[in-house]
Amino acid sequence: MKYARMVIEKEAPEEYGYDRIRFNLSESSIRDQSLHELGATFPDLTLFYGEHRGEARLRELVAGQGAGLTPDDILITAGAAGALFIIATTLLSREDHLVVVRPNYATNIETPKAIGCEISYIDLSFEDGFALDIARVAAAIRPNTRYVSVTCPHNPTGTLMPEADLRRLIALVEEKGCRLLVDETYRDLSYGEQLPIAASLSKSVISVSSLSKAYGIPGIRIGWIVTRDPALYETFLAAKEQIGICGSVVDEWLARTMLEKRDAFLDALSPVMHRRLDIMRDWAKNDPLIEWVEPKGGVVCFPRMNVGADFDFDAFYKTLLEKHGTYVGPGHWFEMPRSHFRIGFLWPLEEELRGGLAAISAAIRETAPGLVAAA
Repeated sequence: MKYARMVIEKEAPEEYGYDRIRFNLSESSIRDQSLHELGATFPDLTLFYGEHRGEARLRELVAGQGAGLTPDDILITAGAAGALFIIATTLLSREDHLVVVRPNYATNIETPKAIGCEISYIDLSFEDGFALDIARVAAAIRPNTRYVSVTCPHNPTGTLMPEADLRRLIALVEEKGCRLLVDETYRDLSYGEQLPIAASLSKSVISVSSLSKAYGIPGIRIGWIVTRDPALYETFLAAKEQIGICGSVVDEWLARTMLEKRDAFLDALSPVMHRRLDIMRDWAKNDPLIEWVEPKGGVVCFPRMNVGADFDFDAFYKTLLEKHGTYVGPGHWFEMPRSHFRIGFLWPLEEELRGGLAAISAAIRETAPGLVAAA
């Protein structure tokens, strides 16, 4: 393994310093929750080695979200990042091949790079609405392809593939004899019909999710792998045991507390999500120097600046941060042009979001004043 720090982590707001940021639009989750907000009153927990697969009630709550799933299909992990690490190191070697839809969450790319396997990228484009062309995926699969990696709802664009396309992808990997990995971290934050848990549809599919993004509790580091393949599950469990044996009984108790009130929590969150989406929609509509593909799920979007090729992006990001105190996720975090940037629109408070959006519009024009007339 040849590890390299991920750019998105090197430049994360916690690395830069939260106290230096006025409008933080770079976060990819809802607002962080506190113990008080969770209503968590700790019982007298025994701090023993927990169940290696994850606490039974917690796995039952996760399994209850998908038709036909059982607790034996769920492996609790140290966040979605831990799940993705287990999957990559279990399934990939230097002799293997991987197909990754890009842009993507960095761990889906960087861990396979560290392993040294070959990677074929299926790059999504703004012009196509970041829609996935399944024929391109099919063409990229080789005899030594171990799996195809997608995120749905998509990070960083918030797009959502139709269920018919998801089923076509599943049929494709079944035919080709490989697997489909679906990072479903934003699944509970859909603006319309929610897709089924992909792993519930086939033994050839692995689903990954967590409580970090949709529930605002990334600090407890709880995620999970879903697979209906018992042999593969056993291998994933072996990897987890060798990495850390089991999870934290404190974290798993908090996760169970959250999921036991999942429906009420998401019901309360839904109108807030829609209000924030309205704010984003109005901003993109009214600023001619901003283009976007409206998200269908999650709490992030990936607009781009409608500027010329000679626009000084370094100056823009410097002005945005140093003058306006506004932080976004620049396109290079996702191996995309810096004309793009990710905005997380549910982590900031509403007035912070509005302030940050106004700052982006101002910084573009301050970087290239002539664009005002051109627009």
